[in-house]
Amino acid sequence: MEVYKAKAKKIGVTLKRSENKDKKFAVYKDGVFQANIGAKGYKDYESYKKENNEIAEQRRKAYKSRHSKDRSVKYRDGKLTAGYLADKILW
Repeated sequence: MEVYKAKAKKIGVTLKRSENKDKKFAVYKDGVFQANIGAKGYKDYESYKKENNEIAEQRRKAYKSRHSKDRSVKYRDGKLTAGYLADKILW
């Protein structure tokens, strides 16, 4: 979790374990909830990287291609979007 917290800190948010049973993390900015990110049961870049760097890079490229529209939208309704946060923290 430390790697994820470091990435979150770079973009000015904090992470907590999500209370949503289907998600990995809850993201907060200045104490205000922004979004839940990361589906439980699925790997992310750091998980793949532990196993094999080459596969991790392939999976990252596929993720970024597949989510190109939602990861580029930073704010919606005054909050950071889940797609943007997942891209910056998990991938």
